[in-house]
Amino acid sequence: MKHTTLYVCQSCGYQSAKWLGRCPDCAAWNSLVEEVRSRSKGTVAASHAGSAPVSICDVACEAEARLSCGISEFDRVLGGGLVAGSVILIGGDPGIGKSTLLLQVMEHLAQTAGPALYVSGEESARQTRLRGERLGIRAKELLILAETGLEAILAQIDAVRPRAVVIDSIQTMYAAGLESAPGSVSQVRESAGRLIVAAKRSSIPIFIVGHVTKDGSLAGPRVLEHMVDTVLSFEGDRGHAFRILRAVKNRFGSTNEIGVFEMKEGGLCEVRNPSELFLSERPLGVSGSAVVTTIEGSRPLLVELQALVTPSSLGVPRRTTLGVDANRLALLVAVLDKKVGLHMAGQDIFLNAAGGARVGEPAADLGMVAALASSHLDKAIAPQTVIIGEVGLAGEVRAITQPEIRVREAAKLGFTRAIIPAGSLKQVTKVKEMDIVGVTSVAEALEQLL
Repeated sequence: MKHTTLYVCQSCGYQSAKWLGRCPDCAAWNSLVEEVRSRSKGTVAASHAGSAPVSICDVACEAEARLSCGISEFDRVLGGGLVAGSVILIGGDPGIGKSTLLLQVMEHLAQTAGPALYVSGEESARQTRLRGERLGIRAKELLILAETGLEAILAQIDAVRPRAVVIDSIQTMYAAGLESAPGSVSQVRESAGRLIVAAKRSSIPIFIVGHVTKDGSLAGPRVLEHMVDTVLSFEGDRGHAFRILRAVKNRFGSTNEIGVFEMKEGGLCEVRNPSELFLSERPLGVSGSAVVTTIEGSRPLLVELQALVTPSSLGVPRRTTLGVDANRLALLVAVLDKKVGLHMAGQDIFLNAAGGARVGEPAADLGMVAALASSHLDKAIAPQTVIIGEVGLAGEVRAITQPEIRVREAAKLGFTRAIIPAGSLKQVTKVKEMDIVGVTSVAEALEQLL
């Protein structure tokens, strides 16, 4: 047996024969950790006969049977439910509610489908039971296993044959064949690989909980995200009650689909109409407030954008955003200055997506411009007006995708007027009790609003 010492970056998986203070691949400092690997002398890879290629027309194409998780918002993000043998990686900040959500999902599966196995590597079985008591979980078919040894976990999966498995978390799993510590790149990659093989072989769906880094990305090697079938990101702010479950990758459904939940005393409750939640405390008749419609996956959401423009006492005025791209704000302020004549060079500007929402698509540009101009001029926008449109550098308002879905969602919530790009008017059929105005430029839009 020959031992080889390697230094492996815990951020990206880069390997080096010697220690380096900074990873040459991802530029992370002090991320290389020593790992000892064993290799038998004279080992020759066995040759296997590969399977014969098949015409794409001869491959059976049947709809995947799905298992409902009992929470419609969770099923929506997965693409309609759990697919047999799928592996789902879910990440999020500590305390955001990942374990709570999965415990609620596993209880429903245990009650309706059969035994469900919850493997906890971070808490004892008693701690998991106490959390279950707070959530009102009583399913006898929900089995708890406090274990970190990968071999023991795989043995229990084969013995119990559950309908679904949760691994909480992958950073605590330990494969006996490796000498590196739990949580290292080698351990995470080996543990995930063997769990994926077990899921495909037994057709048992497995949820894998992953830690996140300070910048919010999943910890460990990025190859882990490529190995699994679905990557879910659980987002939220501790200062707000709602949480957003977002599909970053999904081999069995749409990406960028979201589910909205609200954290209550009895656990996470799904929010059927997120737009009402985001607009529930919207002030009426005040300057600097505008409502936009964004598309998240297949769902339209109405979000309030709030702007505050005030004279600055600093040499360099502040530009602060929350839930909105700061670079986009700088671009729109320049457009207002150059094309409309609203000079904000000496102003502090604060732009916020109310309620902790995050707005990233270009269709919200016109709403941002309207909120900024409203605050700067101290003129309120009519409260029952929704604003949609992408703004170009020439001050033009460009057409957007799915305008009719956006307008109809606003009409459901009682909005009576919509400002949209003139290029999108032909895609919107008549909406009852909705006055739809098409604009071609930022200046024209502001004339209609202020």
